[in-house]
Amino acid sequence: MKQQIQTYIRKTLLLFSLLLTGASTFAQNSEVEMADVMRSNGKIYVVVAVIAIIFTGIVIYLITLDRKVGKLEKELEEHKR
Repeated sequence: MKQQIQTYIRKTLLLFSLLLTGASTFAQNSEVEMADVMRSNGKIYVVVAVIAIIFTGIVIYLITLDRKVGKLEKELEEHKR
């Protein structure tokens, strides 16, 4: 019985905390001034380029890592035989 009450209290607190965090997002201003300023100065393209370069680097790293792991798995299979 005590376990059920604790579970109910936890669920209720979680529900209220999620509702409060959602309500705070409605209070925010929908205009993004920084993006407008960067767009007018042409700096937004620099930001997009940097993000694209970082994303490309991560993808290339993951591809090479996948190839290395695949090679090691094949070697491990050969040694098991």
